[in-house]
Formats: sequence, structure tokens, C-alpha cells
Amino acid sequence: MILSTLLLLAQDTDMPQAPAPSPAGAIFGLLVAVLCIAALWKIFSKAGQPGWAAIVPIYNYIVWLKIVGRPIWWIFLIFLCAPVLMVILGIDLAKSFGKGIGFALGLIFLPFIFLPILGFGSATYVGPAAGTSTPTAA
Repeated sequence: MILSTLLLLAQDTDMPQAPAPSPAGAIFGLLVAVLCIAALWKIFSKAGQPGWAAIVPIYNYIVWLKIVGRPIWWIFLIFLCAPVLMVILGIDLAKSFGKGIGFALGLIFLPFIFLPILGFGSATYVGPAAGTSTPTAA
């Protein structure tokens, strides 16, 4: 009790407050979100999946897993360790459209640029990338 009272008294009340977000920033963020959703819609359509799945939460991850050839139960792993799985899925998505590791890094670090390139560009779906490696003879 005494410690919490001392901590309360020691707080600096002259700290500057964070500025309120500007309307222009909110509009820009909304436009980027709409662009990414539209690009994902096109990517799903190119892969032979329903484009509207891009706007349905959780189901869009299931469709993404289907496109890249990962098992559906990975949806549980996405909720447990999303950053690691999103890197893997970004690499798989790039490979599924015939792109290399450089494009995959773009999808991971700059998705608002590389998703529209993939969706609206000339890339074509070549099939699921996961599990397509051929085993070598020992």
C-alpha cells in the first residue's frame, strides 16, 4: 500500500500527451487497407478460390492455407505463433505464383506494395508451393 502510494506521488504529471491522429492519416490508412483487401481478393481469384473470402475473418486464412498447400489445421498455429507462420505463408504464397525469395521478402515486409503487384500484375498461379519438393534418392 505504501509503495503504491509512493509510486502514485512520484508520477510526472507534466508529461506531454500524444497528439490526436489526423483525419488525413486515418483516410490514408483506410485507403491502404482497401487496396490490400482488393489485392488479396484478386490473388484468391487467380488461385481459383472465391475472392470474397478475402473479407471474411479467419476464413481468409483457411483459403490462404489452401492456396499455398498447407494443411487446414495450421489455422490453430497461426493464432499461436502468427509472426513465424506469416513469414512461412508469405514465402509459400510467392512460390505459389512463381516468384522468388526476393518477392517473398517484399510480401513479408512491404505487403501494401507487393500484394497489389501480385494481385493486379501479370503473375499467374502455378499451384501450391508447400510439399512440392521432390525427394532425393539416398
